[in-house]
Amino acid sequence: MTNPRVRVGVLGCGNVGAALVNTIAEEGATIAERTGIALEVTRVAVRSTSRDRGVDLAPEVFTTDAATVVGADDVDVVVEVIGGIEPARELILDALKAGKPVITANKELLANHGAELYVAAELAGVDLLFEAAVAGGIPLMRPLRESLIGEPITRVMGIVNGTTNYILTQMTEAGVSYQQALAEAQSLGYAERDPTADVEGYDAGAKAAILATIAFGMKVVAGDVYHEGISSITTTDIEFARRLGYEVKLLAVAEQIDGDDGPEVAVRVHPAMVPATHPLASVRDSFNAVFVEGAKVGDLMFYGRGAGGDPTASAVLGDVLDASTNLRKGSSGSFGSLGRARIRSIDDLESAYYLNLEVADRAGVLATVAGVFGRHAVSIQSMEQEGLGEEARIVFITHQAVERDMQSTLHDLRELDEVRGVQTVLRVVGD
Repeated sequence: MTNPRVRVGVLGCGNVGAALVNTIAEEGATIAERTGIALEVTRVAVRSTSRDRGVDLAPEVFTTDAATVVGADDVDVVVEVIGGIEPARELILDALKAGKPVITANKELLANHGAELYVAAELAGVDLLFEAAVAGGIPLMRPLRESLIGEPITRVMGIVNGTTNYILTQMTEAGVSYQQALAEAQSLGYAERDPTADVEGYDAGAKAAILATIAFGMKVVAGDVYHEGISSITTTDIEFARRLGYEVKLLAVAEQIDGDDGPEVAVRVHPAMVPATHPLASVRDSFNAVFVEGAKVGDLMFYGRGAGGDPTASAVLGDVLDASTNLRKGSSGSFGSLGRARIRSIDDLESAYYLNLEVADRAGVLATVAGVFGRHAVSIQSMEQEGLGEEARIVFITHQAVERDMQSTLHDLRELDEVRGVQTVLRVVGD
């Protein structure tokens, strides 16, 4: 018996698109044997048809008109890997309206217009799948959407940007500066020439918005996410962290919190000191890991390569097969009803903090500084001091404190003549 054929149209043929086409060619026979589905790439949209894409497809498969791929009669499933908001949004909506399942790796689009796309997929009765949008090759979206759909998830916390994790790993293990580590990341292709989206937390913020939406069943967009980057982190901070039993990581954190008027969602991205005993502390180089905490299931961790052509294409291919199976059955996955998220302000959250202050090295300074903490009800857990010639460095770890109170403390510290500078402030994650 001949396996039913599913014809795939691919929008974009860069690293991920090319890897997907090659994987389908290389593994097609095995896929057909195991799933009963014969995949065939029938159309590919590219910016230029003259460029060698490194794939074995006939020239007539390629086109510069992405809309013709979406509307073609010989395309059953659409894969979008061009990125950006437009024309990706319009193309995906057109595909869904035509009754064609869509697989996308577009985190920026989903973080800003996901709710619109989810509704369109529901109305069309076809799949919109995006396993590769958050953590590359790590299976994460499917467990959250299916396996854990009935689980009361309280927190999702993870390392979802490989560029920043590579930089922090180099600073930790090789002792190089932020600028040196960034330059190396760029030379290896981990960081873009303009690394702002990665190092300032925007990339991780988009992923955090998607995670929060799926984990909590509420509409969360990129603009709801508080973010800080890693560009101010120094090797001194990393050394103090290690001395105190911590590793510095850029974390994406999404929490569901009981509020006065119902559940609230807090979503943020920032560097943090993670206990060396925590599973996330051992995640090195460009690897990603996401820690899911549920009221019933307890703690789960998903770990693997969060970027790269082959790992991401693997996740895309899994979605293609899921969508193809559902298409044959005339069914699709459902997002359910997404509620409106009440976003809790960062000012109302609590955390422990690490502070690195440079102060005048003279009698009475420590008492003056401690007095500022006391005025704002920020309790000091531990303190270390070292001389720097005519100045001194004081490093504090606080007990849990409200962000608003911490910010007031920092404001007043900066006003003191005795304080030469507040060098670094990091949140501290508990065990």
